[in-house]
Amino acid sequence: MMASLFSMTWAIDGGSAGMLVREFLKNKEVSRTALTDIKFKGGSIQVNDEEVNVRYKLAAGDKLTVIFPVERPSEGLKGEDIPLTILFEDEFLLVVNKPEGMSTIPSREHPDGSLANALIGYYQHSGLQATSHIVTRLDRDTSGLVLVAKHRHVHHLFSLQQRSGQVKRTYEAFAGGSLVLDGGTIKAPIGRNADSIIEREVRDDGQYACTHYRVIKRHQAFTQVELKLETGRTHQIRVHMSYLGHPLLGDDLYGGDVSLITRHALHCKKIKFRHPFSLEEMSFTASLPSDMREILEADPLF
Repeated sequence: MMASLFSMTWAIDGGSAGMLVREFLKNKEVSRTALTDIKFKGGSIQVNDEEVNVRYKLAAGDKLTVIFPVERPSEGLKGEDIPLTILFEDEFLLVVNKPEGMSTIPSREHPDGSLANALIGYYQHSGLQATSHIVTRLDRDTSGLVLVAKHRHVHHLFSLQQRSGQVKRTYEAFAGGSLVLDGGTIKAPIGRNADSIIEREVRDDGQYACTHYRVIKRHQAFTQVELKLETGRTHQIRVHMSYLGHPLLGDDLYGGDVSLITRHALHCKKIKFRHPFSLEEMSFTASLPSDMREILEADPLF
């Protein structure tokens, strides 16, 4: 099957006349890395269907087309036939509801069965020549919404949104015990625990980390909490809730009670972002997975 190439086209108006292609594409957030790939890896820049270089001076009425090179998965990333729960898909992106127990990307401990493997398998089945570009990662045992870009340039545009705080995620968690306050903000720097390659902790020399929380409901053995992140540090919610003295249920790494659930009770339930091309504000939600719902249904105060 012939690979379909990702391309973008602009009609040049008077306001852009006289600009070099390089300047115009910089204004359109096409990265220097992307331009290098186009030059050396099989892409093309065309004006009125004729190939040009980045020093071409644009004129009003020109049609500028950028054709990006074919993307191929790395040799170590194989496609797998794993069902995906897709909430939204267009030619640029996917929003997927990831189940608990699925890694976002392969690791040495879990080389197979990841979301990345599933995406490559899905692309291959759909005839899309692409590799995995996961914009918002989740821990293996965290369930919920994941934003995926279908092309490196789309991923780049989402990365710019992330830096300016325009990709917003809302989580729901079950924290052990009863939180005293109805809401608050945790500002505590997070760094790697010196005795572990996995565990993080609050420490003075860590990276700035900020978590906002709101109590949804207090239950007999835990508190149902909604959380929003200002920063995206590894294990941030888990570390911050443990720091408060209320580790998540099931989170044995950070001292959580494992009697009700065998994975940390954390779910990304909402994601909001701006579509990188239509500029439409988009929002998606995903209800709690069955293991968390069962805990609520069993709780006498629910």
